[in-house]
Amino acid sequence: MVREAVGFAAPRPEDHVREDELSVVSAIEVQLSEGFQPAVIEGWLRVCGDSLRRITEAEADFWSSEVMTPLLASGMAEGEMLQAQADLGSRMAPLREQVLLAIYHGQQEHIWSQGFVEHVEGVLEAAGLYRRLERPPAVCFLDLTGYTRLTEERGDAAAADLAARLATLVRRSAQEHAGTPVKWLGDGVMFYFREPAAAVLAAVEMVEGVGSQGLPPAHVGIHAGPVVFQEGDYFGRTVNLAARIAEYARPGEVLVSQAVVDAADRGPVTFTEIGPVELKGVSGPLLLHAAHRHA
Repeated sequence: MVREAVGFAAPRPEDHVREDELSVVSAIEVQLSEGFQPAVIEGWLRVCGDSLRRITEAEADFWSSEVMTPLLASGMAEGEMLQAQADLGSRMAPLREQVLLAIYHGQQEHIWSQGFVEHVEGVLEAAGLYRRLERPPAVCFLDLTGYTRLTEERGDAAAADLAARLATLVRRSAQEHAGTPVKWLGDGVMFYFREPAAAVLAAVEMVEGVGSQGLPPAHVGIHAGPVVFQEGDYFGRTVNLAARIAEYARPGEVLVSQAVVDAADRGPVTFTEIGPVELKGVSGPLLLHAAHRHA
């Protein structure tokens, strides 16, 4: 179960348990003894496996481009290159592990602190000492226009560079407005925001920033409503509608649903109704608005 959950093939009867797998087994034993559901444990392992696989793939790519290829280009023979890169890898291995732990602990502190605050708010609310604002979360999809055509015209390397520049830009804007990038979709990004107003302002800033950085124009769709969180991702009708709204949006446009308008403070953003719209795969028309920054 462990090997399959983290993304490897199921073990054969004659396979031995590796030493590093024993620590995983020990953790599972403690979780089971405390009453954790097996499905929850398996989901946690799957998220760990998927996330670390992506880290490892990125590491292998830059190791090839930044270490192995330059060594060969310097005139080293294949055997010399393999030894040189192995020596460098031995020196860097503990440093990489320190980096991973530092990033993990930073993310852990942020997420658990946020959860603690929400718990305290709930206790105070139950005691009548605090009233939570009844605003649903928002899901935002940002896509680049013409990404596929650009990939075909300029090649995969140019497309990868473009995606990296987009990631840096939108991650910064999202974090400034308490948003979280959920997943990268090649030519776009899915975000989760606790506040619809923050989602709208971040989306407007991201669309403006994409244009100012010389990237292809972006288009955005946002919907607010309940979501289901599972294994590091969000699911449900809110997510599906946000994706459909993004598909309908034109280059440079931020479109939001009526639910977003109802839940968002206007602030520096204004909304222009564009009328009921029929969206692919959605039953019945949906009232959409275009979001703009105040002139």
